[in-house]
Amino acid sequence: MPQFAYFCGHEQFQPEVLLEHAVLAESVGFDALTVSDHFHPWVDDVSACGFAWTWLGALAVRTRRVRIATAVTCPLFHYHPGLVAQAAATVDRLSAGRFALGVGTGEGINERPLGFPFPGYKERAARMTEAIAIIRSLLAGEKLDFNGTYYRTDKARLYSPPVGRVPIWMSAGGPQSATLAGRIADGLILSVKVPAEAREQIIVPFHAAARAAGRPAPTLVAQRWSILAADEDEAWQALQAWRGLRVEGRLEEVDPAVLRARADAMDRREIIGKYAWARRPEDLVEIYRPLVEVGADVVTIQVTSVDQPKTLEALGREVLPALRAMVVRS
Repeated sequence: MPQFAYFCGHEQFQPEVLLEHAVLAESVGFDALTVSDHFHPWVDDVSACGFAWTWLGALAVRTRRVRIATAVTCPLFHYHPGLVAQAAATVDRLSAGRFALGVGTGEGINERPLGFPFPGYKERAARMTEAIAIIRSLLAGEKLDFNGTYYRTDKARLYSPPVGRVPIWMSAGGPQSATLAGRIADGLILSVKVPAEAREQIIVPFHAAARAAGRPAPTLVAQRWSILAADEDEAWQALQAWRGLRVEGRLEEVDPAVLRARADAMDRREIIGKYAWARRPEDLVEIYRPLVEVGADVVTIQVTSVDQPKTLEALGREVLPALRAMVVRS
């Protein structure tokens, strides 16, 4: 049976508020919590952006049962891979072995504001290959000398190692990145809108590469963005912090003010239409059914509303039981 995760978005809520949401998510029955890691949010007017790794330490000691994962952190530029390994090991210790490291090749909005480049995918993929090699070696307890094209270490070692094996999950949006994830990671994080397309373009290449790399049972983490709102006005209000996420050029842009301006120049119905819209909690069952149907090991509910605590209560009361019953029937 898959685990069901709740996505904690640092771009929407201040860290102290988001922490309470996460604790509530555990109490209503979620199996896991996934966490975004951003330096800048997607808009500049109604947003937040706390430091994910500080927050993860608090989360580790405020929760007892749920699995915790980044979704995702970028270990390529403003974090050295060795630093990510150290952070992951610390959170794993504080959570008594509940941590999984989700990584991705990044976005300009998190790298360029700090003076780092944001090159094309070819270089970022090459960096990811080196980064995961470093992270995996350090998490395994090695004293590491590494001399790569992009990163170097000199007798690097973690003196507070993880309590167990920390799995590394990599995000992918197409066959090229899915194949890379299958080769070098323990799991795949993907967004599912059309199940047939997700299978053909991402899941099948990922599993083929994983088998070739000797990983016959990697973890599949599926996620999808949704809005819970009774009408269009409420949907637009719920989406305020995320309205820049779907505009053109969002991967390369530096300034959330630019993304906000682009979003506000669009018809709001066009932006709302880029998200799955549930008018009632029971509608979320059908929105997340495809993620169960593609065989995900972790189904992540990414949902925004005007009253997140109330939404979390409804998720625990109505949505999670229905999704779990669906798995049992199948």
